[in-house]
Amino acid sequence: MSEKFSALVLGASGLVGASLVKQLLIDHRYQKVTCLVRKPLQNNQFIDPNKKLEPIVINYEDLQDYQGYFCAQHIYVCLGTTIKQAKSKEAFRKVDFEYVHVAAQLAKAQRATSFVWISSLGANAKSSSFYLRVKGELENAIFAMSGLEHATAVRPSLLLGERKESRFAEQLGIQFSRFISPFMVGAFAKYRPIDAHDVATQMIALQRF
Repeated sequence: MSEKFSALVLGASGLVGASLVKQLLIDHRYQKVTCLVRKPLQNNQFIDPNKKLEPIVINYEDLQDYQGYFCAQHIYVCLGTTIKQAKSKEAFRKVDFEYVHVAAQLAKAQRATSFVWISSLGANAKSSSFYLRVKGELENAIFAMSGLEHATAVRPSLLLGERKESRFAEQLGIQFSRFISPFMVGAFAKYRPIDAHDVATQMIALQRF
């Protein structure tokens, strides 16, 4: 009988996180999928025929109090916001850096088999872009963390998918990217917009089974 795995997901309500949970629930290799969420999941948000899903409502300010859940073998972190949503750079950094960094520390403490999180194409701690600089600083902090085995960042470009909220500027960017996508070849191929489903699939493929 093949080994069954447990997964912990942070950010299950987001574009990639929701797609990820859907895939994990039908993946025969997983016997349990725990999601740490800010508020209760909507009824029938996920199809869970094998009763794998365990949503836990938490306050991310007290994430360290939920260390026990990080004993799952595979940790997936899909947390992320925008400065517009967060209202300030400080609030943005709290979600996109601090929460993810704490999650990595908890995964290390519980000796998780692997840790995969969403970064961004162009992440660079020296970038002039605040967004990309925070993403780069987080990568540096996690990769420098001794004792955290098999930590991997996925770096998607513009994400495609059905969003709960409409962002006008982002929608314009998506439409433009879709138009020029066929011309993005060679070194420019990585800048093509990518579907959230494909990012989630890549995250699963990066785990160690």
